[in-house]
Amino acid sequence: MIELVNITKTYDLGASKVQALTDINLTINKGDFLAIEGPSGSGKSTLLNIIGCIDTPTEGKVYLSGVDVSNLKDRELTKIRLRKIGFIFQLFYLIPTLTAQENIELPMRETRNPSRERKQRVEKLLKMVDLIQRAHHYPNQLSGGEQQRIAIARALANKPEIILADEPTGEIDRPTSNKILAIFKNLVKKTDIVIILVTHDPKVASKTNRRITIEDGRIV
Repeated sequence: MIELVNITKTYDLGASKVQALTDINLTINKGDFLAIEGPSGSGKSTLLNIIGCIDTPTEGKVYLSGVDVSNLKDRELTKIRLRKIGFIFQLFYLIPTLTAQENIELPMRETRNPSRERKQRVEKLLKMVDLIQRAHHYPNQLSGGEQQRIAIARALANKPEIILADEPTGEIDRPTSNKILAIFKNLVKKTDIVIILVTHDPKVASKTNRRITIEDGRIV
């Protein structure tokens, strides 16, 4: 599903350069539930952004489903992000003026899915994250754990092949974190989806079926 070949990422800060990643080689298969661990500043989020076509490598190749996306134009990368990849963030990033239902529906509007199909999909996802009763609530009416579950449903709206989660349990308590991880494990069990999460928490990483550690921009 994902192959990284000799990935290096260098940021040019004018008078100095910072090498965030060095010679990263990694293959991720369908059905992998992968944790990327490492200390702050080790390059975890940079690696996630390159996999997610948010950032591009300075050197090396990124293949998604056999397609080299390293040098694609912005328009093509936008299509890949919208249709193939779902993003989940530590701070949820729900749109405050939209209800839970509308937040989930938004990615499907961007891909111009028919209204009836959107409604059915939203209902299915709300049931999956056990929040059908919160469909018409706004983010400020939801707990942190509920907001994160809505964010998961939104990430799944367009039936992506890959879910990228950057510290998805960092702002919620341990029992709610376990619920989130149970949703992820169930998704991997029932589908061929790839889930990659960045975490500094060993207890979270232990729930996945594969772990890698990054230090100073290298897989160790």
